[in-house]
Amino acid sequence: MKRILFAIAIFCAATFTLGAQSYGYVNTQKILEKVPEYVKAQSQLETEASGYSKEIENSMKNVESMFNRYQAEKPRLNEQQRLARENEIIAMEKEVKERQKGYFGEEGTAAETGSAFVIDISSAQGIIYTNPRYDLTAKVLKKLNLQ
Repeated sequence: MKRILFAIAIFCAATFTLGAQSYGYVNTQKILEKVPEYVKAQSQLETEASGYSKEIENSMKNVESMFNRYQAEKPRLNEQQRLARENEIIAMEKEVKERQKGYFGEEGTAAETGSAFVIDISSAQGIIYTNPRYDLTAKVLKKLNLQ
């Protein structure tokens, strides 16, 4: 699926001429509906993301529980014990956030010269009008042999 999205981005970027900036838009929903593997991959992705979300949520609950126990025990701890517990909680929270970033963070984008930006109108809000002249969806479908 990443390969298809990468191909879409590369194709869109490559279709623009060098020199003046040009703009275009694609409707990735229309494109992806024509990809047979998309529905299966989307289902697998949603299942995996749900599992990751539950894992992160449980880990954050553990951090919160640890913090609450620390708050209750704080008056009975000496300075060294307090610092150790605080550092442990901070380290655990940092580890959970890093894991979350690893699961759900951006991996970056692909770009080629010739275009300022390409908009995906399937998910863009606030677009009131689009000129069909700049719609690159059909070209992407043709390039991917998904007519």
